[in-house]
Amino acid sequence: MITQKYPSYNQRVGAFGEGLAKKYLINKGYKIIGSNIKTGNQELDIIALKHNILVFIEVKTRASLIYGEADEAIFRKKIISLKRAVNKYLSSSEIFYQDVRLDLVSVDLDRAKKTAKIKHYKDIM
Repeated sequence: MITQKYPSYNQRVGAFGEGLAKKYLINKGYKIIGSNIKTGNQELDIIALKHNILVFIEVKTRASLIYGEADEAIFRKKIISLKRAVNKYLSSSEIFYQDVRLDLVSVDLDRAKKTAKIKHYKDIM
């Protein structure tokens, strides 16, 4: 018997938020060069270029305010883990990037109003 694993509700919300974040970034002049890149046990949500800066973007999405807004979900421990993932990615890259940045895009969804509030925090390292 073959079983198919379907994405969880949280995974679907996260993927929806990442899609909105990509559209937002593209509209702001970013060129998306990768998404959901695995570096060991860590994943880099979005990798983009803008003005010769390689930008790694962590996306946090919330469909409810029960646990706070999306930007409240990033903690020091997570930033340290993301820095490790960025360094691992850079060390395996064949291209040298002089300017690198880690950003956060938070997406708070309001399902009743069918709206999203997107906030972009630059250089969270």
